[in-house]
Parts: sequence; C-alpha cells; structure tokens
Amino acid sequence: MKNNISQKLLEWYDRHHRDLPWRVPPDALRRGIKPDPYRVWLSEIMLQQTTVEAVKKFYRAFTEAWPNIAALGDAELEDVLKAWAGLGYYSRARNLKKAADIAKESEGITIDYGTVPLADPKTFAMLGTGRTLGVFQCESSGFQELIKLL
Repeated sequence: MKNNISQKLLEWYDRHHRDLPWRVPPDALRRGIKPDPYRVWLSEIMLQQTTVEAVKKFYRAFTEAWPNIAALGDAELEDVLKAWAGLGYYSRARNLKKAADIAKESEGITIDYGTVPLADPKTFAMLGTGRTLGVFQCESSGFQELIKLL
C-alpha cells in the first residue's frame, strides 16, 4: 500500500507542480537533468523569510548576473547588495558573498560547473549556511551526495 500512495503522490506532483526557476521539472528529471546545487542553494538563501513570488524576479536577475558560485565569488559586494535590494535581510546577501569567496579561495574546495562542494567539511565554515544547509542537503534533490551532518 505504501508504494501505491507514494506513486499517487508522485503522479499528482508531476501534474500539479509549480514551475519555479530553480527547480528542474519532473519530465526533465526523468531525462537525467539534475538540479544545479548552486542555484538550489541560492534559492534557499533567498527564500528565507521571503515569499516565493517575491524571490522569482530577484532570483532570475541574480543568476543572470552570477550564474555560478565562481562568478559570485568574482563579484563586488556592493553589486551583490544592489541586486539584493528589495529582498531585505541583507546579512543573507553578505553571507552568501562571503561563502562564495570562501569557496573560491579556500584550499581543498573546488568549484566545478558552479556546484557547491558538499563533501568537503570546509563548506560548513561558509557563513550563512551552518546546520540549515546540512538539514537542507539531506532533503534536497539539488544535492547528489551525502555527507555527515554536524
């Protein structure tokens, strides 16, 4: 019976899911397209205490300016804060930028195709993540590797 309920829920989701710019739709997932962990992570940071509708516009502009963590690491903080204007809670933007800087500059953390390297425990040193990222990582289809939680 459990499989029947699971299957029905998945079928319902396939028909009724919301199209969100950071989400890979079910048909694309079936074709093997995987979510970009950087973009999933970015959306989670933006969605903290902010509505989905408010985030969509900012997310699109942000990912056009900085399509991956390396590009964000190269950005000027002032530009990141300007792009964040209107989302509030500017500490999220500052911490996001610091995390990108750490990922870019830290020995042992590599940036490959804009992904967030979760296997390396140094990733958890990035500000604005902490335990939330660990819990989110276990639940998110955006991250494809398992790591030891704090």
